Amino acid sequence: MSVEAQAASKSSVDGPAAPSTRRAAAAALRGLGLLVALGALVLIALLGVWLGTRDIPFTSTWNVLWHNDGSDTAVIIHDYRIPRTLLGLLVGMALGLSGALMQALTRNPLADPGLLGVSLGASTGVVVAIAFLGVGSALGYVWFAFLGAAIASVVVYLLGSSGRTLATPDRLVVAGAAVTAVLYAFNSAVLMLNPRAFDQFRFWTVGALSGRNLDIVYVILPFVVVGLVIALGLAPSLNALAMGDQVGRALGVNVGRTRVLGVVAVMLLCGAATAAAGPIGFVGLAVPHVARLVVGPDQRWVLAYSMLLAPILLIGADVLGRVLGAPGEVQVGIVTALLGAPLFIALCRRRKLVML
Repeated sequence: MSVEAQAASKSSVDGPAAPSTRRAAAAALRGLGLLVALGALVLIALLGVWLGTRDIPFTSTWNVLWHNDGSDTAVIIHDYRIPRTLLGLLVGMALGLSGALMQALTRNPLADPGLLGVSLGASTGVVVAIAFLGVGSALGYVWFAFLGAAIASVVVYLLGSSGRTLATPDRLVVAGAAVTAVLYAFNSAVLMLNPRAFDQFRFWTVGALSGRNLDIVYVILPFVVVGLVIALGLAPSLNALAMGDQVGRALGVNVGRTRVLGVVAVMLLCGAATAAAGPIGFVGLAVPHVARLVVGPDQRWVLAYSMLLAPILLIGADVLGRVLGAPGEVQVGIVTALLGAPLFIALCRRRKLVML
C-alpha cells in the first residue's frame, strides 16, 4: 500500500474519532468543573453556618452542628444560621435557573427573572396582603407573593399570545414590560396612601435571608424542586430553539409547549424565590453569563452551572453582609447589587453578550 493510501486510510480511521474524543474530553472537563462548583457550594454553605455577627469558634460550630445541646450557640446555629443558609441555597438555585431559562426563552442576553413581571407580581401580592389584609409575618407574605407571581405570569403569557398565535419572545417581553409598569404604578399608589403598609413593605422589598425560619424553607421547597425538574428537562429543546423557532420545529421541538413549560418553570422558581426572600437583583442576570463564559452555549451545562454558581454568589453575599455589617448586617439584596453590577459590567466589557 502506498504512503498516500496509508495516510488516507489513517485519516479515515482517526478523522471521525478525533472530534468524538475532543467532545468527550470537553464533557469530562465540564463535569469536573461541575464537581468543583459543588465543592465550592458546600464550602460556602459551611461558612454561612459558621460566620455571622456573633463570633463563634469553628470547633464549637462543628460540634453543635451535629449535636444540638440546647446551648446559646446551638440555638444560633440551628434556629438562625442553618435556616437562612438553606434558604439561600434554594433561592440561589431558583434565581440562577430562572435567569438562565429566561435568557434562553426570550433569546435576550439582558433578560432576568423579573422580565415576565414575576417579581412585580410577587411584590403586588405582598402589598395587597399588608395594606388590605393586615398580614404582618414573613411566612404570611409567602403565599400572597407566590399567588401574585403566578397571576402576573399567566397574564403576561395570555397577552403575549393573541388568539391562535403562539407567544413569541418579543411578545412576551413587551407583555412583561406592560404588566410590570401597571403593577409598579398600583404598588406605588397603595404605598403612598398607606404609610403603615409602606413601613412594613420596605423591609421585605430590600431582599433578605434574615428573619426567615425553616417553615418558609418547607413552603418553597416543592415549588423549587418542580421548577428545577421542568427547567432541566427543557434543556435539549432550548438548544434547538436557540437557532430560531423554524429550525426548532424542523428538529422536532414543540415550540408552544416548550414556551408554556418554560414560563411555568420561571413562575415556580422566581415566584418561590421572591416570595421567600424578596426581590434580589443581578443574581439571575449575571450568573448565566458566567456559566456561558465557562461552558459555552449548551443549555444543559448552562442550566446546571447556573444552578450551582447562583447559590454560591447569594450565600457568599449573605456572609459578606453579616461580616462587614457587624454587629448589625447588610441585607443580601444590597450586597448582591454591589457585587453583581461590577461583575456584569466586567462581562459586558470582556465579551459580547450573545446567546450563541
